[in-house]
Amino acid sequence: MLQTFFWPSPTRYRAPQMSPPKSIKFHWRWRWPTTAVVLAAVVLAVMANRPAADPQTNLLNKGCSLYNATNLSNFYTNLNNTFSDLRSQLRGSNTKFATAQQAMGSDPVYAMAQCRDYLSMADCVACFDMAAVQIRNCTGANGARVIYDGCFLRYESSTFYDQTTLPGNVGICGNDTASQPASQPTAFQTAAQGLLTDLETATPRINGYFAAATRVVAGGGSTVYALAQCAQTVSQSGCLGCLQVAYGNIQSCPPDADGRAADAGCFLRYSATAFFGANQTTNITPFLGGGSRNKNAIIGGIVGGGGCLLLIIGLILWYYYHQSKYAAPRGKTIGASELQGPKNFSYRDLKSATKNFNKENKLGEGGFGDIYKGTLKNGNIVAVKKLVMGTSKGEMRGTLNWKQRFDIIFGTARGLSYLHDQFHVTIIHRDIKSSNILLDDEFQPKIADFGLARLLPDGQSHLSTNFAGTLGYTAPEYAIHGQLTEKVDTYCFGVVVLEIISGRRCNDFNAVEAEPVTDYLLERAWKLYDDGMHLKLVDEILVGSNGYTDKAAKKIIEIALMCTEMPASSRPTMSEVVMLLSDRPTDLMRPARRAFMDNDNRVPDDSSSTTGSSTSNATASFTEYTGC
Repeated sequence: MLQTFFWPSPTRYRAPQMSPPKSIKFHWRWRWPTTAVVLAAVVLAVMANRPAADPQTNLLNKGCSLYNATNLSNFYTNLNNTFSDLRSQLRGSNTKFATAQQAMGSDPVYAMAQCRDYLSMADCVACFDMAAVQIRNCTGANGARVIYDGCFLRYESSTFYDQTTLPGNVGICGNDTASQPASQPTAFQTAAQGLLTDLETATPRINGYFAAATRVVAGGGSTVYALAQCAQTVSQSGCLGCLQVAYGNIQSCPPDADGRAADAGCFLRYSATAFFGANQTTNITPFLGGGSRNKNAIIGGIVGGGGCLLLIIGLILWYYYHQSKYAAPRGKTIGASELQGPKNFSYRDLKSATKNFNKENKLGEGGFGDIYKGTLKNGNIVAVKKLVMGTSKGEMRGTLNWKQRFDIIFGTARGLSYLHDQFHVTIIHRDIKSSNILLDDEFQPKIADFGLARLLPDGQSHLSTNFAGTLGYTAPEYAIHGQLTEKVDTYCFGVVVLEIISGRRCNDFNAVEAEPVTDYLLERAWKLYDDGMHLKLVDEILVGSNGYTDKAAKKIIEIALMCTEMPASSRPTMSEVVMLLSDRPTDLMRPARRAFMDNDNRVPDDSSSTTGSSTSNATASFTEYTGC
């Protein structure tokens, strides 16, 4: 399950005398199918027959993923079922927030819908219906989002429910009816900024993460109306961080009479005109820390009495009380928020999850045992391998055609792209190899075994760490110097691609009896490439199979070699690899710098690779290094 959703480049917009949707320009290409136009007309007609309805469908932001679903039939089925589930939740309960997912098979769909709490239930559903029509203009894109004044709709191919802020968060100053500065500009600016700051502080502490409030402008005669809202599946700190970014995007909008900020997990708006009812405001004063004087007095008395231990205990209890009181419901938080390192399970837990390793839950057979589908107590679905000790390693069964192998390559690239660039932190897997890529019933790849994964902190170029991984797949700069970057995964991916294309393991010598092989796979691939004969690397079974062409095979081999180049900085990012593998026209750079070593050629090294193991290891031969 891979997230491939892209937000636009960071944008801040100040509207002239026109509506924001006409002035904000994005690089997506929109197509309006006939069915979408008809549906839009029907929805508008229904809305027109409902006097006093105001779903607030002023379009603020929209966008589509750069990547399409692989199986459109299955994708549309999942998308339709997910949207139907969202609509049922919004209609059937007194809630303005819903998540739904269809994760079975290829191209899963995870979706989220949220209405502003001040909307009526009917207006909330009407806003959702408009968003559902609008978002379908993305046709087969595997991720999209639409943001209106009144609601928000987003879907992805992997969980995103705990995301808060992403590049491309947008601030909009003014709109078509209130783009002129408010009366009493200075006083209005002071009141608006003060109210937004208070909402930023209070909203994360309010259950449900929603607050609407007003503030009278000094001197009388006008009022500021404002609201703040976060997705209910984010953390309290995540909500606060998102609203801080949102406030930064519209802080300079006043004295404009209207301003909005939208992000992945929050929404902030103010206006000189009322856009919610007078009876829908929130008393935010209790959530602004107004009781701090009393708490300080109590703390001072305890310290004065020598009760330091009691003070510490009291502070701990106070902290956990407020965490539980104001935190968002955690039951709905799934997916990436649970990425907290490996977790050990007892045999009893796994036996229960797989229903005693029932044959109905059997997914496949591995070299050392069978693999079963398991459902944990928290509802998460996992794959469980039941090891059979004392057996020899199983043989590879059957063959995969060209299309199946390409889908595995492309899907794995998308997964790594998500881990490196599209998650809220950079995740380095460290052990990408063929045996860690699982296939479902439709031969769609799933990257597995994150036991060695590491997080790369923001602003840090690399990690210096001890080697952990599988020799033969791991990049030289990491195996020798201990320098870990996401380009280590890129190198591993390149080796895996060569294995998939050739049908050889990375350390096989005599894979073809008629033509004895005396080089390791990567070394042989580079030598064939240097001689202009790299098509000889292709598994003979592939020639003539479904979709195979020499041109396509040659292109993928060259991409794989680019991924194994040295130094690491010359390798493409995994997002660039995805683009190179796609059908979109790109300028394919030809690989130039081989990544292996022999007795006569030493590995080029990044100038920054000075930590880790002794550099004397750099003289090791390629065959010593690549043994798997």
